[in-house]
Amino acid sequence: MSKIVSIASGVPEHKHLQTDLFSYADEVYNNSKDDTRKLGFLYRQSGIEYRHSVLADFTEPEATRSFFSADQEEKTVPSIADRMVIYDKYAADLSIKTIRKCVFGKINTDQITHLITVSCTGMSAPGLDLQVMELMQLPHTIVRTSVNFMGCYAAVHAMKIADAFCNSSENANVIVVCTEFCTLHFQKEITVDNMTSSLLFADGCAAILMQGNQAGKGLRLENFYSDVIFKGKKDMSWQLSSNGFLMTLSGYIPELIKADFEQLVATALQKTSRSQKDITDWCIHPGGKKILQSIAQSLQLEKDSFAPSYEVLNDYGNMSSPTILFVLQKIMENIQTRKNKDAVIFGAAFGPGLTMETFTATYD
Repeated sequence: MSKIVSIASGVPEHKHLQTDLFSYADEVYNNSKDDTRKLGFLYRQSGIEYRHSVLADFTEPEATRSFFSADQEEKTVPSIADRMVIYDKYAADLSIKTIRKCVFGKINTDQITHLITVSCTGMSAPGLDLQVMELMQLPHTIVRTSVNFMGCYAAVHAMKIADAFCNSSENANVIVVCTEFCTLHFQKEITVDNMTSSLLFADGCAAILMQGNQAGKGLRLENFYSDVIFKGKKDMSWQLSSNGFLMTLSGYIPELIKADFEQLVATALQKTSRSQKDITDWCIHPGGKKILQSIAQSLQLEKDSFAPSYEVLNDYGNMSSPTILFVLQKIMENIQTRKNKDAVIFGAAFGPGLTMETFTATYD
């Protein structure tokens, strides 16, 4: 199996306090003190302190907002085309900066043999993959592919593709870059789904460099396993609309994951001849605090077992596909500081379907 030899992360320049983001959401959604109190409680209980956005609007005065007005009577709602203009303007730049951090000290950029771009918040053709190729002056013959519109689990899916590339070419240097601008799709219509999305989602980017079996120190990928809970397909979805992408995020999702997660782990580990007690590090996508709590209950583990996930949730929120790579980066850094670097990592991410993607890795 292949190795992840480097991970890098990046965020847009606008760092917003969750308390300030609540103030903006309160302007948009609430018409009474009771509504304000209820939404404020949810924001305070979110486990999030900061989120980043490609937009400054969420903490700017009304007069200086360039894209989103908080005015309920404002009739001009950004179209999907308006939102894609912003994505196209900033996504490639953030992706390239993150890729350069990822490969620094490992390989030169002209040694990249494969490029996999991942996103569910921006799409066009020619798309992000070709923008990155052109701006980084990568070879025109590079092998490239895109993983689009798969949501929060897409990074693991891309890792599977990268693993296949590495196994088919011993000299492969595969870059996976996940770039999401979730905040571009903020919706003003007063619905539970829109309010839930407004308190969770954020923008970010992560890149990994994967190489074949002869690679140096890194995370050796042992196994991938995925499953779909079709009874939850209506509880988590991501749909196109003329005014942006619309998220459905049911409150039942934590319970659905909790009911199936212990068995998912056991089944995923069967091919590795391991059991849950062998896992030293849990790389769980922090889709929300309740999801992490539900998984801890399912596996009968303490909160500290998921410390990297809680840290990422606190500092960045849910950035969709890059989020699990932010967690994996923290885990890799933690392992590298230990005297005993023996580690068995179990990773899992969740998305529309309800899809659950997992991987197992060791450090050597």
